[in-house]
Amino acid sequence: MNLKLYHFMPDKLNLYGDIGNVIALKKRCEWRGINLEIENITDTSNIKLSNCDMFFIGGGSDREQSIATEQFAKIKNEFKAAIEGGTPALTICGGYQFLGEYYKTVEGEKLPGLNILDFYTESYKDKPRLIGNILVESEQFGDIVGFENHGGRTFHNYGTLGDVVVGYGNNDSDKKEGLLYNNLIGTYLHGAILPKNPNVTDYLIKAALENKYGNYEFPDINNDIELDANRYMADILRNKK
Repeated sequence: MNLKLYHFMPDKLNLYGDIGNVIALKKRCEWRGINLEIENITDTSNIKLSNCDMFFIGGGSDREQSIATEQFAKIKNEFKAAIEGGTPALTICGGYQFLGEYYKTVEGEKLPGLNILDFYTESYKDKPRLIGNILVESEQFGDIVGFENHGGRTFHNYGTLGDVVVGYGNNDSDKKEGLLYNNLIGTYLHGAILPKNPNVTDYLIKAALENKYGNYEFPDINNDIELDANRYMADILRNKK
């Protein structure tokens, strides 16, 4: 079996080890005998999202986020169609934020987003950045652990990854983390999120295989190391509550 991943703007959107997510997807495909071809996309002028089976967008600074938004604006309609059609995707921090209507900086400047999904993000001068380890309880994925570092607070009414037990998540008020819409995952978890949350990684791979091949056998692999890391971090955070 073969899959193709579009990795958007790896030269600009790679804060806090986000490249580790691509490595995790590659390895977990490889361990199952699936060939994952990774194509780095730095210019969207001549690409077709219909040619990829999943995509990844990492986090970046406000400036880099603005540059990336300009690139994505060229394929906005196709990008929206891919999301609505169920193409699996992982978007981190800035890559998550610019899917919405706008990002408001601490200076009050509204940076336009792609407005593909109905949400917005705002930063406030009188509120601190949301930084630290995070534990999320998810009905679909079990415990999700990671690290967050963001000034923006995101507000939406879509499904989420789960409930924040320790940390902040989308904002510091509703105790929810991320966004789960069709097969799109938006999240503030850096660190990277996928290596120590194999259930999330496999969700993306399974969705890509299902879209492309329909019926398939998804081989089990040994997750002891990944799940031990996940439990170890989850236990530490719960005990610090």
